[in-house]
Amino acid sequence: MTKPTLVVLAAGMGSRYGSLKQMDGVGPNNEAIIDYSIYDAVQAGFGKVVFVIRHSFEQEFKEVFSKEHFGGKIDVEFVFQELDYLPEGFTVPDGRIKPWGTCHAVLMAAPAVNGPFAVINADDFYGRDAYMVLAEYLRKADGTTGNYSMVGYNLRNTLSDYGTVSRGECSVDQAGNLVAIVERTAIERGKDGIVRYKEQSGEHPIDENTTVSMNLFGFTPDFFEKTEELFKKFLSDPSNLSNIKSEFFIPLCVNTLIEEKRVTLKVLTSQAKWFGVTYKEDKPEVMDKISQLIANGTYPSKLW
Repeated sequence: MTKPTLVVLAAGMGSRYGSLKQMDGVGPNNEAIIDYSIYDAVQAGFGKVVFVIRHSFEQEFKEVFSKEHFGGKIDVEFVFQELDYLPEGFTVPDGRIKPWGTCHAVLMAAPAVNGPFAVINADDFYGRDAYMVLAEYLRKADGTTGNYSMVGYNLRNTLSDYGTVSRGECSVDQAGNLVAIVERTAIERGKDGIVRYKEQSGEHPIDENTTVSMNLFGFTPDFFEKTEELFKKFLSDPSNLSNIKSEFFIPLCVNTLIEEKRVTLKVLTSQAKWFGVTYKEDKPEVMDKISQLIANGTYPSKLW
């Protein structure tokens, strides 16, 4: 049976955070959140990690996150997301400097993935149980097509005290399958205690118990072919080309494929607790939570 692959989206430069937060140490030996993610993935049975990075920090990143760094416990491969990495026949519009988004990043991993795979953000801590339940689902999905999955989290547990966050708001049917996912890009709790998101039409309240996506997805390899087709349609839309900030998000792809009844996506539940570093001010709390997990025996003080 093929061991699932872990695709790590690490091409973001941490614009709000102010540095390469993917490499920022939060553990007692300067371990990054990525280290804990890979450690959990190894425990869950993943056999390979594919890092999606950019050439601008390639050398610095590779010097840290090599196969040797992880003690040889998991295979490591690097792929690149750049603005001009587009399907044949397409070019970057004038004035475009913003990356194309998370689904474009996933597409860059296609040459390095040969079986079921998971996708994570480099700067999010998902918790070991999340990897366990997702890996189990991916192993069962091996050899199938259009059999996708994700681990859902409770919105109230994913907010930052220091600014807005982006989350995928999920609608789930009684069978536990995703009906729709909507990307909300500016969510925060107000001084009145009410959680709201902002968009062009204004501010809107959102239930803090809403199931949200934290970009912890599981896919079968047919996802690449299907989303490349969707990306070409995205690039062919004049409204997307004229908007230099338009992005090709994973939720956009998933929604379209579900609406067209080409795939199903199971929303998995987990006992795992999410936390992450969106802003520099989040870091002390993350470090404290890591310390608690080491103290209770979840992690050794030295991972590798």
